[in-house]
Amino acid sequence: MKERPRLAIVTTHPIQYYAPAFRLLHQRREVHAKVFYTWEQAQQRIYDPKFGRHIQWDIPLLEGYDYTFVKNIASQPGSHHFRGIITPTLTQEISAWQADAVLFFGWSYYGHLQAMRHFKGKIPVLFRGDSHLLDETGGIRQWLRRTALRLIYRYVDQALYVGINNRAYYLRHGLRPEQLIFAPHAVENERFEWNADNQSKEAQDWRLSMGIKKQDLVFLFAGKLEPKKNPNLLLGAFLSLSAPNIHLVMVGNGEMEAELKTKANGRSNVHFLEFQNQSRMPVVYRLANVFVLPSRGPGETWGLAINEAMACNIPILTSDKVGCAVDLVEENINGFIFRSDDSLDLAQNLNRFVEKDSSQLTQMGSASRQKIQSWSLEALCQGIELATRKRERV
Repeated sequence: MKERPRLAIVTTHPIQYYAPAFRLLHQRREVHAKVFYTWEQAQQRIYDPKFGRHIQWDIPLLEGYDYTFVKNIASQPGSHHFRGIITPTLTQEISAWQADAVLFFGWSYYGHLQAMRHFKGKIPVLFRGDSHLLDETGGIRQWLRRTALRLIYRYVDQALYVGINNRAYYLRHGLRPEQLIFAPHAVENERFEWNADNQSKEAQDWRLSMGIKKQDLVFLFAGKLEPKKNPNLLLGAFLSLSAPNIHLVMVGNGEMEAELKTKANGRSNVHFLEFQNQSRMPVVYRLANVFVLPSRGPGETWGLAINEAMACNIPILTSDKVGCAVDLVEENINGFIFRSDDSLDLAQNLNRFVEKDSSQLTQMGSASRQKIQSWSLEALCQGIELATRKRERV
């Protein structure tokens, strides 16, 4: 029996989106994967300055797969800046484990970039990121950045692209089509679909407790209350609507929280909820008739909340600066895409949902759930496995 190829996976710290994929990789047994976490200080919980609190996810992140934490000697450890990850022993530990290939989640850390340079030409270097070109504005700084990125991506043998916009980004920065393998951005769809009837009942009870009737239309935003997400645009567009029996629920915390609450001015149909942990999110999404992600960027690379909402049978309204929009939202099938930072276009699209009856909204939600089935952890793992088995250097 042929021995499974050994894949070292390098990423900063355990997060709720990747841990389920690592578990599934282990269960599938197509490759022997081991995760090398490079931010050892984040083993328990981390402080998220954008949420303004310490975060400790309430789903298991370190169960069901092989991993280690590599010593990080950065004076200011963290994933928010280049020198927040400095790991002198990373290459030694991967080599000692006898990896056949190494997969990097992100290059923009000193320790990761040094390891990419070290392994180039020794074993296949795989890369996964989710950047896109949607935020580009032109000019000399963009040209200089693109030139630097083309040099960095020369260290990469195979890149795993998450969607259409990400694929275009890799091609623009010098990678060839034969170097690209599809490995979609995905969430644990089954966790959001499981026990749907009970979760829907709990969500209906929660709505009633907020004064939202069963027949009322609820728009939901869930995320950090920060400029990149542009919740202020959504609130303003919602307040401009004159339709009765509509509500906006905004879930999360962040730097814009006080500003948004002041702008809402105590309106009875605008509701603010605190940050909700992962185990609660399947119920949170079911508060909604429509999920809205109004991001303006820069840096809204994908928008995994849209995957989660779609798995919960929810139609989507998203801006065109959200990386996943072109992949996941079909016009008037499961949602709409509006022009980023355009309050009038956003309000018009909110009204398009207001004008639909409950059966049409249900049909759009069903289309969301059907479409997201192929954006699965299984498909992500298949992409990783294919890249790992493609041993010849291109």
